Amino acid sequence: MAQTGCLYIVATPIGDMGDITLRAIETLRKVDGIICEEARIGTTLLKRLEIPAKELILLNEHNEHEKAADLVVRIAKGESFALISDCGTPVFADPGSFLVQQISIMELPVVPIPGPSSLMAALSVLDFKLERFIFAGFLPRDPNQRRKYLESLRYLKMALVIMDTPYRLGAVLDDVTKVFGSGQRITLAMDITLSSETILRGRLDEIRKRVGPRKAEFILVVHSPGA
Repeated sequence: MAQTGCLYIVATPIGDMGDITLRAIETLRKVDGIICEEARIGTTLLKRLEIPAKELILLNEHNEHEKAADLVVRIAKGESFALISDCGTPVFADPGSFLVQQISIMELPVVPIPGPSSLMAALSVLDFKLERFIFAGFLPRDPNQRRKYLESLRYLKMALVIMDTPYRLGAVLDDVTKVFGSGQRITLAMDITLSSETILRGRLDEIRKRVGPRKAEFILVVHSPGA
């Protein structure tokens, strides 16, 4: 029986290219193709790592179901692929979960290649002991729906972790303030691993003033009661 291929879930740098792991580089070199959201991202990564050009397979929220079927067949026949996201650890807040599900159903191998993660980086610098947390993910775009969703999380007695796009940083801080109050303590990690990296800890109102109109990649941790 022919040997099957494999899907590797490869974490890539979230800013500083020095964070790429040796195992990630080795994996990207040996696979038959790279699955990514944008061809530009995949091409740039391979060039920066001095890896010869490979087949790039675009996977996004619009075509994942269609692409998954073809990839399952190819992996079953012996090809291997690396799934990457624009940055950080794939699947967590990016396309790929359906693909992983389908490959797992067929009992084909899915192998994680761990590495950079903005979530874990932010949690590692909290100034209190984190015993449990809720990942709220990306919030609704509509302000009313966003505040309603935050209200549903308000009384959970554990830390709340929020991610969103850079241009909604101010709006998210404003809505979190409206729901949790200006005195709520938070940790805000912005542009992790970049030269502009900033980590702010304190009251919402104080941090909102310091952020101002700034736009940045961010992880927002709303501290649990008593933290």
